[in-house]
Amino acid sequence: MRKILIVEDDILLNRTLGYNLASDGYEITAAYNHKDAVSHLKETEFDVALLDINLPDGSGLDLCEEIRERGQHTYIIFITANDKESDMLKGYEAGGADYVTKPFSVTVLCRKVAAVFANLELRTPRHDLFDDGFLKIDFSEQRASLAGEPLDFTPKEYRTLFLFVKNPRIILTKRQILEKLWDIDGDFVDEHTLTTIISRIRKKIETDEHKYIKTAYGMGYQWIGGEQA
Repeated sequence: MRKILIVEDDILLNRTLGYNLASDGYEITAAYNHKDAVSHLKETEFDVALLDINLPDGSGLDLCEEIRERGQHTYIIFITANDKESDMLKGYEAGGADYVTKPFSVTVLCRKVAAVFANLELRTPRHDLFDDGFLKIDFSEQRASLAGEPLDFTPKEYRTLFLFVKNPRIILTKRQILEKLWDIDGDFVDEHTLTTIISRIRKKIETDEHKYIKTAYGMGYQWIGGEQA
């Protein structure tokens, strides 16, 4: 179960957020001050932390730094009344990923958290494995091998392979692939870059006897899953 830490000294807001997020199926830990939040951080690594910046005994910015110094990969969303550009920049510089200013819609924030988890699933697919006895790709661990020999893939190559493996025998258009890679990575991927990625993947996994990616000329690509040549 995904774990969320809520650090907010407004008791009503804290409980409202906790109730709604728990209803969405998340495990919630609530803290109302800096001291209690640090105690929780020492015991648990959270997937998402909602941090109020102005706390009675400290700052959410300091909590953010505490999380990062511990080497934890928590997705941090600041919730605060500070709406100045300089305040927002401080939040991002401290290691925050998002910034929500009060007042805000609890429903919208819950949807934002759900979108964060959906994106994390795309970035780090869990318990997904392709293994045909020749090519083995563990997407959760980002490890791969060909005939028992280790393979190295870049993050984009893993994500491209994941799209193919999850859509076997389906022709994926170049536009579909580009949109997925762009959405996941947050940077622009053009057709030339995609062609290069596909070419690199083919060189790494295909042999005369084993073919995995078929070009659908004028359309896109199709995962044929190790067909014997």
